[in-house]
Amino acid sequence: MKPAVDPLAQLAEIRTIMERSSRFISLSGLSGVGAGVVALAGAAFGHWYLHTQFRSANADTNPYSAPYDSTLGDSSGFVRLMEGSAEARMATLPFLLALALGIIVLAGLVAVYFTRRRSRSAGRSLWDPVVRRLFWSMAVPLVAGGLFCLRLYLHGAAGLVVPAMLIFYGLALLNASKYTLDEIKLLGITEIGVGLVAMLFPDWAFAFFAVGFGLCHIGYGLLMYNRYERQRRADPVV
Repeated sequence: MKPAVDPLAQLAEIRTIMERSSRFISLSGLSGVGAGVVALAGAAFGHWYLHTQFRSANADTNPYSAPYDSTLGDSSGFVRLMEGSAEARMATLPFLLALALGIIVLAGLVAVYFTRRRSRSAGRSLWDPVVRRLFWSMAVPLVAGGLFCLRLYLHGAAGLVVPAMLIFYGLALLNASKYTLDEIKLLGITEIGVGLVAMLFPDWAFAFFAVGFGLCHIGYGLLMYNRYERQRRADPVV
């Protein structure tokens, strides 16, 4: 006599198989933590660099310095950058582009390392069709947002660059959330919210950068690790 088949168990198994085939669920929470740490370090370095370069009141001895304005007092370097001349912004652009590229590359390498390690433990490829769809769903909003931010900076709206980066990044996460874990959608909404608030306080751009790309990623990564990875690591190997 054949054992009775549980229809609910079969449906659950089918649902799991379909989810694995249509969603990338091996995204590691540690990748979010690592990316957040990289973003915090980049924000701190950028703040220090701009403060150092724009602190000098003598524009003749400091090619990066904006014309001195006593009403700014001892304001941060980013405020002086926004209030400075177009020449000062153009002179600082290579550093800002290099800083952004460095953060993206380092954060990407950290994310790939931890996610690849988890994918291998789950017996899944890191570059399957689902991952490719996930990549392109994020790439399009990110590239469009990057070009938009560059245009804002070149037209003197430096204070809106960080808010726009956060908003476009949040939109990219929302667009990619249908191919991965649902928590990505929550992170995307959070990034958009931080970006909208950042528009009201342009002088605090680096602080909001640190919050959005740093602390939010770390909080998301810890949430994901505790929810999906910690218990699995703690389970004894049979």
